[in-house]
Amino acid sequence: MSMTMIEKLLARKAGLPSVRPGDTVTVEVDLCVLIDLQFATVWLPPSRIHDPDKVAIVMDHAVPAPSLKDAEGGPRARKFAADFGISRFFDVGRHGICHQVIAENGLARPGEVLACTDSHTCAAGAYNTAARGLGPAEVYSIMCTGSTWFQVAPTVRYELVGAKPAGVSGKDIFLYLAAEYGDATNQNLEFGGPGLASIPMNDRRTIATQAAEVSADFATFAADDVLREFLAERGVTGYTAADADPDASYVEVREIDLSTVEPYVARPGTVSHNGVPVSRIESRRIDQAFIGSCANGQLEDLRIAASVLRGKTVAPGVRLLVTPASQEVYREAMRRGYLQDIADAGGVVTNSTCGACFGYHLGVVGPGEVCLTSSTRNFTGRMGSTEAEIYMASPATVAASAVAGVITGAREVSA
Repeated sequence: MSMTMIEKLLARKAGLPSVRPGDTVTVEVDLCVLIDLQFATVWLPPSRIHDPDKVAIVMDHAVPAPSLKDAEGGPRARKFAADFGISRFFDVGRHGICHQVIAENGLARPGEVLACTDSHTCAAGAYNTAARGLGPAEVYSIMCTGSTWFQVAPTVRYELVGAKPAGVSGKDIFLYLAAEYGDATNQNLEFGGPGLASIPMNDRRTIATQAAEVSADFATFAADDVLREFLAERGVTGYTAADADPDASYVEVREIDLSTVEPYVARPGTVSHNGVPVSRIESRRIDQAFIGSCANGQLEDLRIAASVLRGKTVAPGVRLLVTPASQEVYREAMRRGYLQDIADAGGVVTNSTCGACFGYHLGVVGPGEVCLTSSTRNFTGRMGSTEAEIYMASPATVAASAVAGVITGAREVSA
């Protein structure tokens, strides 16, 4: 029976010859990732776990601890790691947003299953991984049993042709797809085709991460030479990728000519059917500009922001906040001078954490304020006040808009 990428992967992990949409399958989980919020809120020490080598702990959402509740979670995480011999423990100093830490340490592998409590776990789909965010109770169960279940959903295939233009990022591609096609509730997304080779790994991860915003079950990218080179640089070997069969059955195949995509911005509230090219957005003043999150706090995002800001100054009345996605990104961006360029322009560089993205610390927006963000979500109340407005765009557009004081494209500022 012919299968899509995700069908083939789930069938293999369930020990079945094939699966099809509608089937419920129990699968082996290769990596279960716990985050700091789990230890701070709903933690009950287990008496045993399935396999310490299949567990990772990442301190990421509230680091360093901004509240007493968060501070109480840290010792619980450290004791749990010590008691069960969990070597993949990314404590403060080695920390970062879990999806970035997973990526830079080669923990998401082609053809494998990864689970985490964070909703943007689908980020690891960029590496041909079946990755999905699940509730804390289910992730706790996986940690103890080593398995979970999924109902197989139908798959939408994005057949990418052409080449991504310079100045267009993964965020722009995603915002275009969300504006054009809307939600993908109870569907999987699959990305492949000859145009995929023009999309670097950082942009693939942005697209995969943002699939949560259109409610997709899984978002999975083909394993090609670009991915294999990325993994080889991190010493990742011995994996078996899941490739779609040529005659696999899809609920829909959408051909996307990447050469026609331009920078996009999503208006407040949702990304679905709510985006327009930056060149057509209404003039809108901003109070805060944010670059960061698992979607766009990667090293390349900071490089782009620094290149836009170099020699310029953030507009009066605008707060530009930049949060590297991990301590490793922070250190490398510092070595390369990106942080200096951002700070010299008047931007504030924060510690690596989820922070402002989920409206918790390091950049909460107030009533009546307008924020342009490159993070993951723009729904009402996401970054603070329910009376604030959140627009979403790429790091280049956010940096350019911070300089202009209104939402604008990077080309307009650099011209």
